[in-house]
Amino acid sequence: MDGLASAWDPAPVILIGAGVVLALFVQAFVRLRLRRRADHAHWSRPLLFLIAIALGTLPLVSPLDEVGDSYLLSGHMLQHVLIGDAAPALALVALRGPLLFFLIPAPPLAALARLRPLRRLLAFLLQPVTSLVVWMLVIAGWHVPIAYDYALRNQTVHDLEHLSFVVAGVLVWMQIVDPARRRRLRLAQRLGYMLFLSASGAVLAGLLVSSTAPLYPAYAGDGPRLFGISALRDQQLAGIVMIAEQLVTLGACSYFFVRARVHIEPRRAAGPVLVPVLGGRHEL
Repeated sequence: MDGLASAWDPAPVILIGAGVVLALFVQAFVRLRLRRRADHAHWSRPLLFLIAIALGTLPLVSPLDEVGDSYLLSGHMLQHVLIGDAAPALALVALRGPLLFFLIPAPPLAALARLRPLRRLLAFLLQPVTSLVVWMLVIAGWHVPIAYDYALRNQTVHDLEHLSFVVAGVLVWMQIVDPARRRRLRLAQRLGYMLFLSASGAVLAGLLVSSTAPLYPAYAGDGPRLFGISALRDQQLAGIVMIAEQLVTLGACSYFFVRARVHIEPRRAAGPVLVPVLGGRHEL
């Protein structure tokens, strides 16, 4: 893992990116409130979004990053589920409805809307099946031991790994939360989609918990063990972290779906420029 220690530090870029995203959210929230659309810009939204940004940023710039990279697989797994699952889910819940369409100001959004290749790419990626396949390839591919260990030795590859988790998480949670009200999936289908994701994650978690030998050589060396946790116990804890995260996600999403049954926000038009950027027509 010496390669990571000598490589560039991505923390400044991550913090700047988080600041830019927060600034975009603030301007979207203010613009929507100024249009007297407070019903779509409740004050709970900034809190949810701030938590999402914290969950997507702190694991990458806090001591958890060093713990996960150099000592504990369980720490690295916690980092991954936070940035690739919890953060995208909360962010999209916070942005659901017209607020999503105010996130990018009109001038740059108009420029993006004119990029037909980008629109076609987004339309393709936001197909439910495509999003699911991308997520499965990302999760399965990076958890192959040889790929996992290689990413730990190369900072650039490691950064790409983290970015791919975020992108895959956003794609599948776009299908579940449906913040743009694309309605590609009915409510029951979205619930089934979420259950399939949880079951897929449980397969990997079960493999980590039930294995009788360490699967990742990078964490199985003879170096000092943080907190005295053995490599095998650390691997089992990594599986438990995944299972715990899946249970929390299931509970939170079940609550969200119940609320959606009881209280459906009224459909609103969000603005003509934003529609093509998301790859199709959307009713709000």
